[in-house]
Amino acid sequence: MAEIKVPELAESITEGTIAEWLKQPGDYIEKGETIAELETDKVNVEINSEQAGVLQKHLREAGDTVEIGEAIATIDENAKEGSAPAASEDSAPAKEEAPKAEAPKEEASNKAEESDSNDSEHVIASPAARKLAREKGINLNEIQARDPLGRVRKEDVEAHGQKPAAPAKENKQAEPKKDEFGGKPHERIKMSRRRQTIAKRLVDVQQESAMLTTFNEVDMSAVMDIRKRRKDAFQEEHDGTRLGFMSFFTKAVVGALKKYPLLNAEIQGNEIVKKDFYDIGMAVSTNDGLVVPVVRDAERLSFAGIEKEISDLGKKARDNKLALSDLQGGTFTITNGGVFGSLLSTPILNAPQVGILGMHTIQWRPVAIDQDRMENRPMMYLALSYDHRIVDGKEAVSFLVTVKKLLEEPEQLLLEG
Repeated sequence: MAEIKVPELAESITEGTIAEWLKQPGDYIEKGETIAELETDKVNVEINSEQAGVLQKHLREAGDTVEIGEAIATIDENAKEGSAPAASEDSAPAKEEAPKAEAPKEEASNKAEESDSNDSEHVIASPAARKLAREKGINLNEIQARDPLGRVRKEDVEAHGQKPAAPAKENKQAEPKKDEFGGKPHERIKMSRRRQTIAKRLVDVQQESAMLTTFNEVDMSAVMDIRKRRKDAFQEEHDGTRLGFMSFFTKAVVGALKKYPLLNAEIQGNEIVKKDFYDIGMAVSTNDGLVVPVVRDAERLSFAGIEKEISDLGKKARDNKLALSDLQGGTFTITNGGVFGSLLSTPILNAPQVGILGMHTIQWRPVAIDQDRMENRPMMYLALSYDHRIVDGKEAVSFLVTVKKLLEEPEQLLLEG
């Protein structure tokens, strides 16, 4: 018999929650086959069996929190496909034999057993349960056993003794909940592990950094004109990859980071770590919350390479297929609230990064071309949140102005990139 354990995931992850069992006791498991899905603070991870055999027992249930290295199931490596699970220590024969063997032993060691009623003597119970029941003066027939075969265990006796206090406790809790919303219908939903982690990190960032946001706006006319003229040829040339806005913004951000490297740094104790590589995080909204997969070495990628990488990561995020390696690291983040119609916002830093660029919806607005002329232009507000501990206002504003200029004169992206 072998144990299936929670595998090592990453240094920062020490536990997770069993989201779902994909295999049940009695199922034959091939080596490497997925048996359960584990929800961690960052991603959902598949737990695979390292042996082939018949799954014998779940040691933990769906919804339980488990630690790395903890055994969560057992598997019989010698069992063949189609065979039933081997009898465990809690199986029917063992449960029936144990009371028969224990009853005489307990009667011999404790004469007080005779004081039980005739009905109690016929109840299947462990010696520890009988002893505790005698001490508490509880009739074994009154105890509800959780064991499928009806055997009363010590914990059943303990739980029975707590029952009288339970209704009062429940009633006390129920009254405030009933009045909290004036009797109006409502629903309580437990936060997922990932949502709890997101909430904690967002609060930590605002408490541990000197976050400040600066704003600007960019005229998207030139970028939109290039996309209009080149999108069909681009898509045909690059096997269906579409030319979107994100590649332009990624290139512009990399160009600006090269000029203002402190926005590509992080703080470690009393030191500033300046990074000479550009791994750009792309915030993606999923049903389980916001995740930030990373486009590695963005400075080396072409427009098509960036678009393909973003498309692949976005699909993996929505399908809940991101690996931990897709999320680790990152030197700067771009988030696009514009896809949801946001006109202006202040993005929150993705620690330990010290800069994040917020994109917003494109809106046609009248813009003064000079003192005499006005034109309708597609305008977008940009927001840069930065950590004021190492990034000064002048550097942050200059960074955002550089991004604006590169987008308004996109041909520079080839030179800056």
